[in-house]
Amino acid sequence: MTAPVGFNVESVLKAIQQVVGLSSKENPINLHEPDFSGTQAWAYVRDCLDTGWVSTAGSWVSRFEQELCAFTGAKHAVAVSNGTVALRLALHLAGVRQGDEVLLPPLSFVATANAVAHLGAIPHFVDVEESAFGLCPFALSSRLEAIAERREDFLFNKETGRRIAAVLPVHVFGNPAKVDLLRSVADAWGLPVVEDAAEALASWRAGTHCGLFGLVGTLSFNGNKLITTGGGGALITDDAEIAKCARHLSTTAKQPHPWEFYHDAVGWNDRLPNLNAALGVAQLEDLDRRLQSKRLLAKCYEDALSGLKGVELTKEPTECRSNHWLMSLRFTADDPLIAQAQREELLKSAHSTGILLRPIWSPLHRLPMYETCSAGSLVVAENQALRLLNLPSSPQIMDGWAA
Repeated sequence: MTAPVGFNVESVLKAIQQVVGLSSKENPINLHEPDFSGTQAWAYVRDCLDTGWVSTAGSWVSRFEQELCAFTGAKHAVAVSNGTVALRLALHLAGVRQGDEVLLPPLSFVATANAVAHLGAIPHFVDVEESAFGLCPFALSSRLEAIAERREDFLFNKETGRRIAAVLPVHVFGNPAKVDLLRSVADAWGLPVVEDAAEALASWRAGTHCGLFGLVGTLSFNGNKLITTGGGGALITDDAEIAKCARHLSTTAKQPHPWEFYHDAVGWNDRLPNLNAALGVAQLEDLDRRLQSKRLLAKCYEDALSGLKGVELTKEPTECRSNHWLMSLRFTADDPLIAQAQREELLKSAHSTGILLRPIWSPLHRLPMYETCSAGSLVVAENQALRLLNLPSSPQIMDGWAA
């Protein structure tokens, strides 16, 4: 197997180095690093320590939720300890129960499928669309036409006999999925949409923030996200009852009382601590600057990689504004195995110089715990999984340009 004439790994690596600057194994450039410089993070965390409000109660939690609402346009936000529990809780609130199936794409971080499995439900994989790697509306419609049947008020998979409970789109790398079309398909079949917007804070489609197209959406504030609270996640929704239930169940389903401990349901201890929320508020105040740096970084990559054969920078979807969380290089060889070999060559060269590129995740349906799950044709996901590589995407890379 030989690479097409014109592809040159040294040229691609040089273009990346032109953007990210000097690196070495001792001083690597990571994929996406946290940054608290220029924020009030120290002051806000110190306030938690000085007042003693360090756990799940405290003013910074409420302020963080309010500021998430103000930024995204959501009517309600509920902050929790991480993105995975946010998604598990969101699916539970949408009615997903043990033995149900949830329709989701195979190109996502493992937490998307794990949140389904944590409820005792089963992932059901549907193919992605090629441009932004989100769940494909046409594949979803075709899959439902092939396997779904209605029995009274519920939808069932006639091949497995299990109830189909929800549709779970993912906004991959911060690029908005075609969630408006997905919502139309889901509505036609009477299925709720729960959005995994873990990577998509500050990403919009047609003026609506990701996570607000369906019944409920979830965000993540893990250490590698656009803003981080160490761990942390949130549910965002316009549904007051969903928000009320989320807040209650994530606080051990305890009924408010000055001293009595009375719990009226099986809940979880999921709420975000005040310390973490303070970090989040400090970075939300800096979010516009970070987004501007991200857009500049994307333009620098576009310029540096322009004209190189065999690779392309994936583009922002039309009618969307992406947060550019992770910028992605796609290898364009006709044969996906050649593209995979080229990707491996670049990975080895870049890592030897301390530039820590990363391939896309292993497709979820290839993981041992999910390989027996139901799935439609996944030809696009299989093809793209061999081609994609994430570039260093920290907004502070642009600080080196200004220095």
